[in-house]
Amino acid sequence: MDARVVRTRRRLQQALLALARERPPSEISVSDIAERAEVNRSTFYQHYADRDTLLADALDEAAAAAGAQLMHVDLDPHTPPQLLIDFLAHIAENAEIYRQTLSGAASGAVIVRLRARVAEMVQVSAVPDPDGHIQGVPLDVVSAGLAGSVLGVITAWLARDPLPPAAEAAGWAWSVLFSPGRALDPRNVAETPQS
Repeated sequence: MDARVVRTRRRLQQALLALARERPPSEISVSDIAERAEVNRSTFYQHYADRDTLLADALDEAAAAAGAQLMHVDLDPHTPPQLLIDFLAHIAENAEIYRQTLSGAASGAVIVRLRARVAEMVQVSAVPDPDGHIQGVPLDVVSAGLAGSVLGVITAWLARDPLPPAAEAAGWAWSVLFSPGRALDPRNVAETPQS
């Protein structure tokens, strides 16, 4: 890609992230972003179709810069991988942006990308059988299910105030992934009073 294109996209991404730290992403206009990036609106539209796509790209780049690159990791059911901890640390650094986004107020594109990133983490690390299955379930179905679970944990974690550390949230996500049966065991559910 042309260096000028990369430079302009980076400026737009940094401008949006800076603005999103000041106010909710849903309140930021394309004009605001262009002004902060010191480009005109037509330049914005040469690079991005809309604010949501720019936000998704900006958060992807920030996650990569934070060290949350996808790579194969050996999965230990007792300890979340550093990759997940790094990714959640990136989310913690941008907590307000993700809170707004995951609440549905800002960007479907970010939610789709976030779910895809987690699903990719699973697919990169999984060891399917020769048919591409894990315990009889297609790998893409397993990764989509696990991504949904992790996204749910991330959303619940971000709702906490004060925000617990990323490593603690990674532990929660890992527990949900590797021991979901314990939470659903009838012995762990309080009896519902009968009317």
